[in-house]
Amino acid sequence: MKLDDLDRRLLVCIQEEFPLSERPFRALGKALGADEDEVIRRIERLRDEGIIRRIGPILDLKRLGHRGVLVALPVPADRIDEVADVVNRYQEISHNYLRPGHTGYNMWFTVSAPDERIVAILEEIEDETGLEQLNLPTRRIFKIGVRFEIPE
Repeated sequence: MKLDDLDRRLLVCIQEEFPLSERPFRALGKALGADEDEVIRRIERLRDEGIIRRIGPILDLKRLGHRGVLVALPVPADRIDEVADVVNRYQEISHNYLRPGHTGYNMWFTVSAPDERIVAILEEIEDETGLEQLNLPTRRIFKIGVRFEIPE
């Protein structure tokens, strides 16, 4: 997909300074010299093309009484879709991905929830899949700023 100048400037604004207002797409349009409808159309197109996956906050889950766990499963190749369907049922799970080429633990995902909910989720997944889990709880968080360069 070819990005024009407005697409690139819009992507930079979304990453760096998404407006917290009643009409954020109108505010983005004003900052970029476009109208609200044009901004919405472009964001929808960029989402449909897979360039934008989501627009949303990054929350400090620890302050909300949650913690995080990175979990790995050793999923046989013929069960990847089945196990992914089980894991993906939970709204508390994000970043479910395969690490091909690794022997053993090849499906990795994160769970963020209160302790008792994490335990329940992981027990349900184990009961349903019968797979052993490698659980790596978050010990310390290192915050980094992520800003993706927009190609010409």
